Amino acid sequence: MKTRPSSPEPEGEVSDSERFLFGGRLRYDYNFDDHEQTMLKVGFLTIARQIPGMLRTALRLAWQADRTALVAVAVAELGRALATAFGLLATNRALASLFAVGSADRLLQAALPAVLAVGGASAVSAVLRTVSQWAGGRLEPKTERAATVAYLRRAARVELAALEEPDFSRMLESTRFGTAAVRRLISQSIAVLTALLGLVAAGGVLLSLDPVLLPMLVLIAAPKGWGAVRSARRRYGSVMAWLQHHRAASLLAQLITQPHSAAEVRVHAIGPFILGHYTAMAEASEQEQNRLAAATAVTSLLASVLSGLAAAATFALLGWLVHDGHMALAVAGTAVVGIRTGAADITSLVGTVNNLYEEALFVADLERLQREAERRAIPTGGTALPERPDVITLEDVAFTYPGRSTPALSGITLTIPRGRVVALVGDNGSGKTTLAKVLTGLYPPATGRMLWDGVDATAADRDQLFASVAVLEQGFQQWPFTLRANVLIGRPEHGDDPTLLKRAADYADLHPIVEAQDNGWDTLAARGFKGGVQLSGGQWQRIGMARAHHRATTTGPGGRPAHLVIADEPTSALDPKAEIAAFARVRELADRGQAVILITHRLAATADADLIYVLHEGRLAEHGTHAELMADPAGRYRASYLLQARQYATGIPHCRFHTKLDSACPEWTVTG
Repeated sequence: MKTRPSSPEPEGEVSDSERFLFGGRLRYDYNFDDHEQTMLKVGFLTIARQIPGMLRTALRLAWQADRTALVAVAVAELGRALATAFGLLATNRALASLFAVGSADRLLQAALPAVLAVGGASAVSAVLRTVSQWAGGRLEPKTERAATVAYLRRAARVELAALEEPDFSRMLESTRFGTAAVRRLISQSIAVLTALLGLVAAGGVLLSLDPVLLPMLVLIAAPKGWGAVRSARRRYGSVMAWLQHHRAASLLAQLITQPHSAAEVRVHAIGPFILGHYTAMAEASEQEQNRLAAATAVTSLLASVLSGLAAAATFALLGWLVHDGHMALAVAGTAVVGIRTGAADITSLVGTVNNLYEEALFVADLERLQREAERRAIPTGGTALPERPDVITLEDVAFTYPGRSTPALSGITLTIPRGRVVALVGDNGSGKTTLAKVLTGLYPPATGRMLWDGVDATAADRDQLFASVAVLEQGFQQWPFTLRANVLIGRPEHGDDPTLLKRAADYADLHPIVEAQDNGWDTLAARGFKGGVQLSGGQWQRIGMARAHHRATTTGPGGRPAHLVIADEPTSALDPKAEIAAFARVRELADRGQAVILITHRLAATADADLIYVLHEGRLAEHGTHAELMADPAGRYRASYLLQARQYATGIPHCRFHTKLDSACPEWTVTG
């Protein structure tokens, strides 16, 4: 995907405060922002030419969501157009009867059927409008739901590497607005359809009565259409400018009121500074809205004057035609009604076409994202994996993140036996977490193979691989759900099973945390909502351990058990006593026959691992048992282990800040 080029913003739309604080206009870095100024860059005729394509898009989405409702809308709107045409013809018939020669009673009696027909047409039109509103109201949410579900289903299946690409991630975030635009696209399409059919009906009747009446409709409607287009575009441009000022002012208001900035706002007396700029931006917004009101009033007045002159000329022409006998008086009266109806439809059409075009841009983004997500989706199907392999083997595995030239992993070859704890250690950025994601199937290796008892997992059914893995990451997801849901979400397919919940809570010693909450397991773990609480990092880590245990000790789809358990810094927020207990629980999982990957910087815990792999800059630097690695005097693992041990040794000087070999720290050199 191409990166969006930046373009200079019009200086006249930027206040001094915005230029000083933000360097110009404050715009979001999302794809939807690309469409902010679109309406100012294209003409109305360009937009109008795209009406058929936009209506086809709406028709396709609506057909997929609810065919019955779509047919009901189409029939109702077509019926309304026919009712309009019939009503105009009946009006002409009634006027012809009233303007005929004869007594008043006889004329009224002759006009009565036509008058009743006009009333009937109005009644039918009202009923059909109700049907259209009902069907449209049913169609819009269904279409939005169908589009949202399709979007989320594809988003949930995208490869993790794609989500980490800035352009794709930006598109994914922006496309959320496209799902709401689908709903609005349907309503705007119905409005356009209504105006178009009404205009066709009025124009068709006028043309059938007298061909000269159609140019009269255009003559009167043209100024109104021009005024509507000009007002709509001016209003749109003003809203865009006002939106910019409002966005920037809102950001400043948040900085004054939010807790994270409160201390500096008060200690450094920044409040008056921010408030001054907020006032300047608010005033700029007010000036823009005042300008809009004045410009709209002038445009409206000019359009009304032009339309009035056109109407006067039209009525004069009608009078002349009637006077000279070229047109019946009844036809002229009908023409007045038809012209007014057509002019109203044109005015309505202008506004709805503008809205339809804007919504279609967002819907096009949504459809483009769905195509891209489909292309980047995790493949389904593949070779079946063994449920409990004796050994998982990586052979010369390499992986490079998208957009980077340096591999995150290179030439990794290792084995993970069943029923063993395998520790991955190394400096930050050495590739430990990346390797864990390769093992889980989140990152397919760029080269090399991952074998489960000889079965190539890179060509296997990825869903089976996911079902066979349980992960507790350092940054695991803290779901804004209840405590109960936060644990049971480890295997959501098992539902709310009290026995499984208790077993997971026992494992993680979670009961004291739950019992301390007023609502127990039903406590919402999300501050900012009524009844929600904020948990500490250690409390969340216990919840994460319970969740991982629930997943590791229950079966997934198809009855497949979790064989590989990955614990990535599982104790980083725990106190020392809880940390020791947590590592003991990790060992319990291996004793159950599962393969456990332990990633940690706490090297005291790795001493009990069955096998240790040391990574450095994406490569395997050392491997062996704790005793074997400590026996290497020049080994990286030994140096790191002794460095940590020295911090806890009593009666020995601390070596933390030494920058060269020192007699007090004879075992290693620490670089500061």
